[in-house]
Amino acid sequence: MDLPCQDWVRHVEQKWAELRSEETERFCLLTDINAIFNYGLSLICPEDLNTLSRISEKFSVKKSPETASEFRQQGNLSFKVKDYTAAALHYSKGVCHADKNTDELSLCYANRSAALFYQGRYQACLEDIKRSMEAGYPSHLQDKLQTRQAACQNQLRKAEKPNKPSTDHQLSPCQKTINSTAHLLDGVSVYFSSDKGRHILIMENKSAGEVVLEDEAYCSVLIPTSTFNTGTNKAGKTFGTEDRHCHHCLSQSLSFVPCPNCSYARYCGESCRKEAWDQWHQWECPVGADLLAIGVLGHLAIRVVLKAGQNEVQMVNKNSEEHVTTYKNDSPVQLSLRGDCRKSLDHTDCFHGSSYMGIYSLLPHVAQHSPASRFLLAITMAVIYKKLQGEPPPSMWTSFKDEGVKASWQPEMSMLGATALRHVMQLRCNAQAITAVRVKEESGIAVQSSSEIRIATAIFPVLSLLNHSCIPNTSISFTTGFKPDPHNQLGCSEGHFDHPKGSRSGVTVTVRASKDLTAGQEILHCYGPHCSRMEVKERQRLLLEQYFFHCVCQACQRDRSEDSLNAKEHTASGLKCVKCGKPLQSRMDEYTCSRSSCGHQISSADVQNRLQGFQLLLDEAVHLMEHDRLNEALHILQSAFSQASSILTETHPLQGELADALARLYASTGEWSLAASHLKRSIVAIQAQFGEDSIELGRQLFKLAQLHFNGREGVAALSVISRARRLLSLHCGPHCEDLQELSEMEYCLRGLL
Repeated sequence: MDLPCQDWVRHVEQKWAELRSEETERFCLLTDINAIFNYGLSLICPEDLNTLSRISEKFSVKKSPETASEFRQQGNLSFKVKDYTAAALHYSKGVCHADKNTDELSLCYANRSAALFYQGRYQACLEDIKRSMEAGYPSHLQDKLQTRQAACQNQLRKAEKPNKPSTDHQLSPCQKTINSTAHLLDGVSVYFSSDKGRHILIMENKSAGEVVLEDEAYCSVLIPTSTFNTGTNKAGKTFGTEDRHCHHCLSQSLSFVPCPNCSYARYCGESCRKEAWDQWHQWECPVGADLLAIGVLGHLAIRVVLKAGQNEVQMVNKNSEEHVTTYKNDSPVQLSLRGDCRKSLDHTDCFHGSSYMGIYSLLPHVAQHSPASRFLLAITMAVIYKKLQGEPPPSMWTSFKDEGVKASWQPEMSMLGATALRHVMQLRCNAQAITAVRVKEESGIAVQSSSEIRIATAIFPVLSLLNHSCIPNTSISFTTGFKPDPHNQLGCSEGHFDHPKGSRSGVTVTVRASKDLTAGQEILHCYGPHCSRMEVKERQRLLLEQYFFHCVCQACQRDRSEDSLNAKEHTASGLKCVKCGKPLQSRMDEYTCSRSSCGHQISSADVQNRLQGFQLLLDEAVHLMEHDRLNEALHILQSAFSQASSILTETHPLQGELADALARLYASTGEWSLAASHLKRSIVAIQAQFGEDSIELGRQLFKLAQLHFNGREGVAALSVISRARRLLSLHCGPHCEDLQELSEMEYCLRGLL
């Protein structure tokens, strides 16, 4: 939900259509962002505010004791069947909806402490017991809490005994993110040229897998899923991103502490709650439903400007007006780590996660946004600005400093809205999706599937400088949670989610070389359209629509050249003749066998119908597997695989998906060898689609290693482990859970062989 919800878009479109021709013409001629915002602000009327309020009712973030009770009851049902993760998540939702210092809040905390206890999260359990007592847990029930408290303390004492490292509870998300960004831009330089704009070159040779640079997000916003995507905030059985991740540092947790005033924001600990409150949430909270209605990009733009504050915004505005940057075509400027922006002559010492100058200097591409798009963004930011005016002004945006003087919204504070408009325009080209691999927990089968999902949208000052390539020479990975201050060596106590004093919360991106790089080579990042996932015409279209440029990377030049050479006839990837098995060639709206003596033909429509049929069978089989109807699923998959093999080659992506599903099914019944044989078929398709150095291939090899390990095929497992480790190391950090599991498997196997 990056953009405003459709109801609000339709309202603004109607407002645009009702403008008089001279008003429309005047707006279209505006290119200055301040002028665009002020013009939009002049058009705002009470009906606009009322309309957004009505729309926002579907995204209500109000506390609700009734809803809290429903979530607690659902948590009880999950607890009874020993699904303690789901129970804890349900209780957390109850905690967020319950009012402060109420019986309902105390009951939710107490019940969650029980779920955490059975998961071995003893420190978190103790914290919930304390919170329950503070919220007024009924005195006649306190005996069982005290018994649980004593049991937790006993377990923690056992864990503290010498030479007996604790394995009683999982590492908190805080412990997984320990890298410092002290070498953020070591050996990297920024260049400027008329055709590439600002871009980054590597100044020393890097081997594949080596870290090229790291960057901290200036701000990020969770992407709401589940009920918030549909605008219906009711008790349900599914959990969205907003239920699993801290709304400040994005860490995963089961024991959130809530915002005391709204039901939406939740945090992994008191430190995150306080930091978020101080930086932005105290002003976001009253308009939380409105921010959900206007979408993630609008929300992120508001958050950036709230964090920056009036002094910072005025400073960068003044710097931008007083001088022209000193870049010369193709002349390098070495980026320093954490320079003082106020002393900067050309902003180049300000590219790091805490640098607002690095964000502000990104291009907003005003002229490339259509007039209707500019109007939508201007009206949206103007209405949110008006909504914010209904509350006390942000302390970082007030001009009054004397004690005893009540702060108020000053006319010059319209800069807040105008700057937010600038940022939302920038985000179209510079927003970065934060992704994570999530296991499908709802599945009841023994071998579960996983997929990469978007959990948040962020803005990075350094990552935004990287140019796009459809065949990049880097890969990126993200870490979330606290990062220790390089000047403070405090660590995080085991099992505790609060961040230590001196830490910095947020998300960090690590850019690694995906192939060997030589000094002077440009660092290239893929914005989404990758040559292994998308045809060149589609890539070109998407990049032009969203990023306003025609891609001329090596992959696009190669693919367009091949298209021109084979404009009339070319081999259809992954399709074969049902008669002789030779590759098919596409000609206009039909496919013809490449073997002239065969001459078999099939229409494009028929091919698409067959592919859709195979996909429907696959979806049906997966659904049956997830409901433990394995025999029915096996019959469907075997039939689909047999039919698909008559027209699809082993490298076709759908063949790979069918083989992967069969591997999961056989693994769920303990038939490890059969599972491994089908997964090998899937690997052939994955390698053909994504390449021999891809993260996708690495994850598939990881699954194959698991199958060989479970099947006690030690030699085969060790062989696959080495291949999987090499690929995962290219794309993931040393704290990657898959890499750690591979090491554990290898250690175990070498001890047996």
